[in-house]
Formats: sequence, structure tokens, C-alpha cells
Amino acid sequence: MRVGMLTSGGDCQALNATMRGVAKSLYKMFDNVEIIGFEDGYKGLIYADYRMMKSSDFSGILTRGGTLLGTSRQPFKLMRVPDEYGLDKVESMKHTYRKLRLDCLVVLGGNGSQKTANLLFEEGLNVVSLPKTIDNDLWGTDMTFGFQSAVNIATNAIDCIHTTAASHGRVFIVEVMGHKVGWLTLHAGMAGGADIILIPEIPYDMDVVVNAINERTKRGSRFSILAVAEGAISKEDASLSKKELKEKKKNGMVYPSVAYEIGAMITEKTGQEVRVTVPGHTQRGGEPCPYDRVLSTRLGAEAARLIKAKKFGHMVAVKNNEITSVPLSEVAGKLKTVDPDGSIIKQAKMIGISFGDK
Repeated sequence: MRVGMLTSGGDCQALNATMRGVAKSLYKMFDNVEIIGFEDGYKGLIYADYRMMKSSDFSGILTRGGTLLGTSRQPFKLMRVPDEYGLDKVESMKHTYRKLRLDCLVVLGGNGSQKTANLLFEEGLNVVSLPKTIDNDLWGTDMTFGFQSAVNIATNAIDCIHTTAASHGRVFIVEVMGHKVGWLTLHAGMAGGADIILIPEIPYDMDVVVNAINERTKRGSRFSILAVAEGAISKEDASLSKKELKEKKKNGMVYPSVAYEIGAMITEKTGQEVRVTVPGHTQRGGEPCPYDRVLSTRLGAEAARLIKAKKFGHMVAVKNNEITSVPLSEVAGKLKTVDPDGSIIKQAKMIGISFGDK
């Protein structure tokens, strides 16, 4: 059994743990296993940059963050576009796969990576994929590995802000990762006791945000904490077309990010002092939390089972806390967004959290 493996897109804490789960299971299932690791994601597959892995490579990495194979972003929309030397990337990946006589390619990646995995399967390669992203936005799975570890870090940032916010009586904004979806901000905001949570799926009204802060002040609260997704958007901007919004950002970009813009508006409308904290890439870093270590081990083992069963063209997934799989064709190109009318939003609002909408 000869299996190729790569990690693609942004890194996260449990990539090594997941590769370990796949490898250890394969070594148990087959007498003769060769695992080839491609360096820096699809880039390694395109340019045949790889190394033969040993069983010892997968020892002692359960708790190690990042990825031992390295990763890179290879946008799906450019996969059919020749590189600077005129190389056809898709044909090159197929050539590398066949030259190495692989029985299967294992892809650990997020949304764009899953689209490329599906493309390669449609091109005739045996592919099994695993759901990686701190955003938890992959269609077809309840949970992605890396998400809970990122939630822990973002929550800790909010926890640490609480004490200084209370001491100084300020408004603090913690900007959490998430351009298109708000799962990470929503979970970290609720876990950290944020008073206001702003996510891309629920466009905010600045007057509603300011009113929520003023109401807290009237009730005697010395501070307010906002958890803001980096992709949070105002109702005014949400009403614009993509072209109009792009033009507006191009011509009127004054602030480093949305959190700073919201902070300036709060100060202008309330007179309160505002501080912005951006945990940034710390949310991707460090060791995986225990939850992710268990999840990654389970996902990796199931990927090995799919390989043995020759059930290719599938992504390993979590459904109702059971490990299963879904066809890549159903996953590719779909985002799992937060439902503005979903139960978790309703429950958050019941305890008084404002989402800036009403």
C-alpha cells in the first residue's frame, strides 16, 4: 500500500495529530505500507517535492502544533491556470501521483483544499480527505479539527481582557479570525462572556451596538466587551453589491480592520474609551487541545478504513458525534455558515448578548 499525504491551506493545531491517526492505522491494517509526504501542500504534488516517511516520523507528534510537512495556499480558482513557466498544474499533479504509483492521496485541508481534492478525484485519482479548519465552516461535517483549539485560544484572549476592562472601565473589542463565517467568534464570544458578538452572517447596525453599550452603562456596568469577527459587516455595507463594496474599501480604507472602525465609531457616539485587541495568528498556533487530539485520532483512523475499503472520493466527517464520511462532490464549494435564526443564536440572545441587529 503506497499512500501520498499532504496538508494544504492555513495551518492549525491538530494537523500532525490527524496525520498520525492515519499513519498508525495504516501500519496496523497493512503488512507493507509506504507513506509519501508532499512538502507545502499541493505545491509539493505539483512540483514533485516529496519525501518518504518513516513510522518514526509519526511518533511524538500528537501534541505538536503546525504541520511537519509544511503547507501553502494554492487557490482553487488558479488550479486550471498554468504557472509562470506554462506548467499545467492539474496534469502535473496527476503525473506525480502516477509516477509514484500511489494507491491513494490523503488531503488534509479546508474549503479550497476540498475543492481541489474533488477535482483530482474527478480526474481519476483515488482521494480521501479530512476536514481541517479553525473556522468550522466545511459543509457536511458538524466539526472540523483545529476549531476547538482555536476557540480555546480566542476565549482565553477574551478572559484576559475581562480583568483589565473591569479595572479601567473601558470598552474592549477582541477581533477574532473569520472572514466569511462566524463560528469561531460566536463560540469564543459566548465562552468568554462577551456582551456583544458581531459575525458576518448577521450584519450589524451601529446604533444598536451603541445602544447595547449605553444600556450596560445605565445598569452600572463599568465596561463592555465585544467579540468581533474580522469579516463582520454593517447593514449598510451588506446592502452593497460585491463590486460596490470592493470599490468602497479601495477608496475609503482608513482603518486597519473592522474592529478599529467599530471602535472609532463607539468613541465618537458614546465618548467612551475603546481598546482593540487582535489575537491574530495565535489562534492557529500552539498545541492542539485534548478535544482535537481525540477528534483527529478518530478522523485519521476512519480515513485509513476508507482507504482499505477503497471508498475514495469521500471526506471523513463528524455527524452527531459519530465518525462517518460524505462524498467530496457534496462538500466542494459549500460553506457551513451560522444560521441567524438558529438555536444557538436564539439562546445567546436569551441571556442578553447583542448581535447588533435589533
